[in-house]
Amino acid sequence: MILTVTPNPALDMTWEVDRIEPGGAHRADTGAVRAGGKGLNVARVAHAQGADVLAVTTAGGATGAELRAELAASGVPHVLVPVVAATRRSAAWVDRALGDTTIVNERGIAPSVDEIDLLVAAVAEAAAAASVVVISGSFAPGTPEGTLARLIDAAGDRPVIVDTSGPLLLAAADAGAAVLKPNRAELVEATGLTDPLAGARELRRRGAGLVLLSLGADGMLVLGDLALRARLATPLAGNPTGAGDAAVAAAATLFDEDRHDIETILRRATAWSAAAVLMPLAGEISPRHPEIAAELRISPVDPDTL
Repeated sequence: MILTVTPNPALDMTWEVDRIEPGGAHRADTGAVRAGGKGLNVARVAHAQGADVLAVTTAGGATGAELRAELAASGVPHVLVPVVAATRRSAAWVDRALGDTTIVNERGIAPSVDEIDLLVAAVAEAAAAASVVVISGSFAPGTPEGTLARLIDAAGDRPVIVDTSGPLLLAAADAGAAVLKPNRAELVEATGLTDPLAGARELRRRGAGLVLLSLGADGMLVLGDLALRARLATPLAGNPTGAGDAAVAAAATLFDEDRHDIETILRRATAWSAAAVLMPLAGEISPRHPEIAAELRISPVDPDTL
């Protein structure tokens, strides 16, 4: 079973508009509202692809009630830890003309110490039946230092995949996460190194197993005992909001299948990530992903081409 942990969930709201004009007024059809946050997106993708999944997260306030109802309707198995503070919101505007998306994420309100204790306990209980644990997304400002380390520790001896940013990315490496999944900007922010391969090597030096690095339209890079890169001849246009989450779901499903070959992980992660770009909402991938996987070009990393 894949256990996903979302420390700072969001009620995701998405609208499509013909074209975004800064400072202008816009009209849109009724938007989509769903339970979001990176770990929940990972759970949705893995569940839709037939994996056994359990999503653990928090919910509070009126927005938390909406999150709870939508998640129940989604069919994704889950455990919700009640908190007092209202679940944050995330707003996305998809520009049809430009084919890109503008997102505003609320930062969220940190759970209390007692609520974090409940979250850690829920993770520890669920991890007993898991083969891999995924911890994805941001932590609200004011979250007690060491919370990520406690969540990783709660996974026991299960491999842990972490997708986060800033100092928490370094903390996850220091804790020996099996896989880290930053994007290029997050890697630079965390390590201070502008060369992607050097940044990935720094995370490995600190204790990470694999580093799965999103390069946006330029594909993905994986660094383990060797470094490989995957890319499509022509990048796909669409909504990239959940692309990284789909890559994490791909890695998690392979770990759940006890498959750890580095090229297999890179191929599935890149294909699912690209397939997510073709979908209107995060947490979904296009059924074209096998075709995309077959079209990928995988090669050893040349530092001069990054």
